[in-house]
Amino acid sequence: MRSIRRQLLFWLLAIVLAGVGIAGWLIYRQALAEANELFDYQLQEIAAALPSEPFSQVLGSRDVGDEGIVLQIWNRNGELMYYSHPHAPLAPHAELGFSTERTDRGDWRVYGAIVGDNVVQLSQPLSVRNRLAASVALRTLWPLIVLLPVMGAAVWVVVGRGLSPLRRLTRALDTRHPEALEPLPDARLPFEVRPLVRALNALLERLSAAIETQKAFVADAAHELRTPLAAVQIQAQLVARAQDDCTRRDALTDLQAGVTRATRLAEQLLALARAEPDGRAARGSVDLHGLVEDCVLKYAPLAQQRGVDLGIERSDPATVTGDPEAIRVMLNNLLDNATKYTPSGGRVDVFLQAEDGHAVVSIGDSGPGIPEAERDRVFDRFYRVGEGATRARTDVAGSGLGLAIVRRIALQHQATISLGDSPAGGLLVSVRFPTSSPV
Repeated sequence: MRSIRRQLLFWLLAIVLAGVGIAGWLIYRQALAEANELFDYQLQEIAAALPSEPFSQVLGSRDVGDEGIVLQIWNRNGELMYYSHPHAPLAPHAELGFSTERTDRGDWRVYGAIVGDNVVQLSQPLSVRNRLAASVALRTLWPLIVLLPVMGAAVWVVVGRGLSPLRRLTRALDTRHPEALEPLPDARLPFEVRPLVRALNALLERLSAAIETQKAFVADAAHELRTPLAAVQIQAQLVARAQDDCTRRDALTDLQAGVTRATRLAEQLLALARAEPDGRAARGSVDLHGLVEDCVLKYAPLAQQRGVDLGIERSDPATVTGDPEAIRVMLNNLLDNATKYTPSGGRVDVFLQAEDGHAVVSIGDSGPGIPEAERDRVFDRFYRVGEGATRARTDVAGSGLGLAIVRRIALQHQATISLGDSPAGGLLVSVRFPTSSPV
C-alpha cells in the first residue's frame, strides 16, 4: 500500500539531496576557479622573488614553499642547471607563460619566466588545487548534510499534521451508521480537502435519493404484487375445490390469466429496476428506422389478435445515439399500451419523422385516450387512469408501470415525451430524441 506521507518524505528529501549536490558542485567549481587564480598568482610571485644572480648564488638561498611546487632552472644555453624534484614527471624543457601539462601522475600547472640570465619553470600538481576546492565545498555543505535527518523528521511531522484532516475524515466515515447519509462538515477543512468532501457529500446526497427511491419502489412493488398473488392463490383454491370438469376448466382459465398478469407485472418491475433514474445508457449508433419497423413487426400478431390495425404511416431514415435494447423496451411499452387500450376494430398508427435535426417517434391510437388533467400523473409508478365508459372496453389489465419505464429510458437518452390527442381520436405519444442523422 502506498503512503502519501512516505512518498512526500522520499521526494522532498530526494529534492533536497539533489539541491545539495548541485550546490556542492557549483561551490566546488567556484572554489576551484578561485584556487586556480590564487595559485597562479603565487607561482608568478615566487618566480618574481627569485634573484637574478648567477646560478651558484641561487642554490640553497631560497625556499619555494611546500605546496608541491617543483622548480627547474635552465641557463640561456638550454642546459638544466637545477631540478628541485628530479623524480617529478615533467618534460625536460621550458615553456614561457602558463600551461597545463598532462603526465602519468596527473595534470600539472606550469609557469615559465626569464629571471636574469636563467629560465625558471615552476610547476604544481592540479590535485593540490582540487583538494583545496573540495575541502572548501565540504566545509560549506557539511552543516546541511548534518541537518538532513532533522529536516526529514520535520518533514515527517509537518506532512503528518497536514494529513490529519484526512484521518479525521476517515474516522468520521468509519464510525458512521450505514443509514447516516447526512453531509459531512467542511468548515474547518483545508482548501485542498474541501473538493473531496464536497464530492463525498454529493455522492451521499445521490445515494440517499437512490435509497429513498428504492425503498419507495420496493414498498410499491410489494403492494402491487400482493393483489395478483392473492388472486392467484384464490384461483388455485377454486381449482382444487372444483366439483366438475366445466368448473375446473373455468377456474384453470382464470388461474392462467392471473399468472399471466402476475408475470407481466414482475417483468415490468424488473424493467423499471434496470432503468436507473440518472443512469447513462450505453452509447452507440442506433438505426431508429430499422428498430421501429422491427418492433411494429413483432407486435403485429398481438395487435391482430386484439383486433387492432397496427401499421407504420411514415418512417424516415434516421439514427440516434443510445442503447438499442433500452430504446426497444421503450417502444415495446408504447406499442403495448396503444394496442392494449384500443378497442377491437380500432387502429394504431406509428410515425418516425426527422424534424430540425431531431428524430421524433409518434404513436397514435383510436382508444379512449387520457384526460388532459391526468396526463402529468400517468408517468408515476403504478398510477392508472380511472376506468370510464370507454376504458371498460379494454381486454387486458395494466400494471401502471409502462409509461414510468418509458419516461426513465427517455431521460437516459435526453429525449422528451409529450402526450396529445391523436387524429384517430385517442392518445398521441411523441418521443423526441435530441440528435439524429440521415442513414
